[in-house]
This record gives sequence, structure tokens and C-alpha cells, in this order.
Amino acid sequence: MKLEKNLTAPYFKLFDIYDREIDLKSYENKRLFIGFFRHAGCPFCNLRVHALTKLHEELKENGMEMIFFFESKKEVLLRSIFHKEVSPIPLISDPKKETYAAYGLEPSVAIATKSHLTSFVQTAFKAAKAGVPIHLMADGESINTIPAEFLIDRGLIVKKVHYAKSLNDRISLDLIRGFAKNGEKGLMEENTEQ
Repeated sequence: MKLEKNLTAPYFKLFDIYDREIDLKSYENKRLFIGFFRHAGCPFCNLRVHALTKLHEELKENGMEMIFFFESKKEVLLRSIFHKEVSPIPLISDPKKETYAAYGLEPSVAIATKSHLTSFVQTAFKAAKAGVPIHLMADGESINTIPAEFLIDRGLIVKKVHYAKSLNDRISLDLIRGFAKNGEKGLMEENTEQ
């Protein structure tokens, strides 16, 4: 079941790929971006992680943290220099997709197929140019996983829910910045920057 805004974010207490405990309750006095991505070799997701990682310090200065989920196994993520460099942002491996389910993510053959047919080549080219990984799926990863992003306010209240309509469909970076600075007021003007 998909999440709705103004509800409390589903609780989790998990370990990231570096065995750091990530307890959602420890973020209740901050604003938070939670991103659910596909597999470690997905150029769509790795470009997004690349862009978000560049914003990390700016967002942190405004009291906002980020947590990233990947469906890839921990060993796959740890083999990737790119994903290891995401630290200090917690990167959580969820190959069983239990937290994905708790946050209402659903697979879609139609969205995945359309995105691959219409924008895979351009996205793979951008990813190669940016130096982010592109490779085939590993054991247990799915081509049909569709990303989602959530903006969580203080008190762990969900203020923005974004289930992707294509593999390049994400919350705008300007909107994330606005939310980091001004909370819900920063969500009033939505831009289309990817």
C-alpha cells in the first residue's frame, strides 16, 4: 500500500553496508530524504545518487540527512568504489525488499520497459560521462523495481511522497533544497529540475 503525506514514516532499524545501525527514531529532530533505488549497476539510479551526494554537505548544513536503499546485496555494493564513496550517507542493502514494501514500492514491467526503450541509451551515456557504474543485474535484483523518494519532516512526518512514473522521474533538487531550508513551506513551489 502506497504511503500518503502527513502520516508517520514507517519505522525501521537496520544496518547499512558498513554495519552502522540506522535507527529511524534517531532522525526525529531532523528533516530527512529517503531514496529507494534499483540495483547497483542501474545508470538511472547511480546518476541520481551522484547528484544527491554532491548536495550532502549543503543539506546537512540545513539540518537535513539522507538515507539510501538499494535492492543489491551488501557484497555487491561493497565491491563498488562508487557506492563505497556515498558514505557518510547511510546506504542500506535490502535484497528482500522488506523496507521497499513497507514504503509502498511496487514493481512495474510497463514503467521499466518504457524507460529502457525511451531513455536507456542517453542515460547510460550520461552515466559513463559522469563516471558512475553501469552493469548487468546481479543475483536477486529485478529489472522491474521502480524507484521512490520521500521527504520526511521533523517528528518523522511524511511531507512529500514521490513514486517514479519513469526511471528518470525524481523529486526536483530545488524542491529538496527548499524542504531542507524551510520544511513544508519549501514544498510550495515545485520545479522540474532533475
